[in-house]
Amino acid sequence: MNAKLSMVCFGEVLWDILPTGRQAGGAPFNVAVHAHQLGFNAKLISRVGEDELGHELLAFMEEKGIETSSVQRGKTHLTGVVKANVSNRSEVTYQIVQPVAWDYISYDSTVSEWVKEANLFVYGSLGARSARSRETLYQLLEEANCKVFDINLRPPHYTRAIVEHLIEKADIVKMNHHELAEVTSWYEYPGEPETAMRHLAERYDLRTVCVTRGENGACLLHNDLFYENQGVYVEVQDTIGSGDSFLAALLYQLQVNSSIQAALDFACATGSYVATQHGATPILSHTTVESFMQMV
Repeated sequence: MNAKLSMVCFGEVLWDILPTGRQAGGAPFNVAVHAHQLGFNAKLISRVGEDELGHELLAFMEEKGIETSSVQRGKTHLTGVVKANVSNRSEVTYQIVQPVAWDYISYDSTVSEWVKEANLFVYGSLGARSARSRETLYQLLEEANCKVFDINLRPPHYTRAIVEHLIEKADIVKMNHHELAEVTSWYEYPGEPETAMRHLAERYDLRTVCVTRGENGACLLHNDLFYENQGVYVEVQDTIGSGDSFLAALLYQLQVNSSIQAALDFACATGSYVATQHGATPILSHTTVESFMQMV
């Protein structure tokens, strides 16, 4: 990798099946695309089938500037698909097909070197739902530098034990407010977000805990200091990819911006902007987000 900030994302790449047609997606893929657009050298470790849908996904990745050498190809399982229900634009639900190609991501020396060299390693719970990919992820977590867990709970594709293990390995954890309520209920932590986040950070020795709250912005606990953004009202097209763009923007800003509040504000604006666009990975840049921040 070159001298640019580098990120490796691990997990699912797939086609979201929407009423309007197919859309490339998967949280790790979306994060990688937005990270690339914002300045990271971003790679995606995933797997697709040797089928038409797989070839189309790889072509889409190339269009977005993400190299495809880090995406494995398999002949035994089909490329992943998800049926997305967008009847509620603010709360998209998913029916995720299993098993598919990204359930069988394998470990080798090449992916190991990518992770060892990267500044950030981003992963979620969905990519750990199957034994093969989970084993690969666990190995890579032992080799990564800064580990970012985007919790992304998708019932029934996770267990408490696996999620807890993935939190234990993380340096930075990002979740939405529903996921905060679920995870903290396991430990009977108080419902007030800041207190619950502090309990989580202490329990798991986390440097950073971030909670997104949809139209109500986000809150961030970073090095024991608490920050908030109240959000802005926007006309939502769909929220697919909004949280992923938020995470990419936050991670970039935390690397380059000395002001944590400014980093959070920029990330919230990025997520809000993407929610005003169709699709998970609209074209964006720092200039796009900064202009949007001046408008809202």
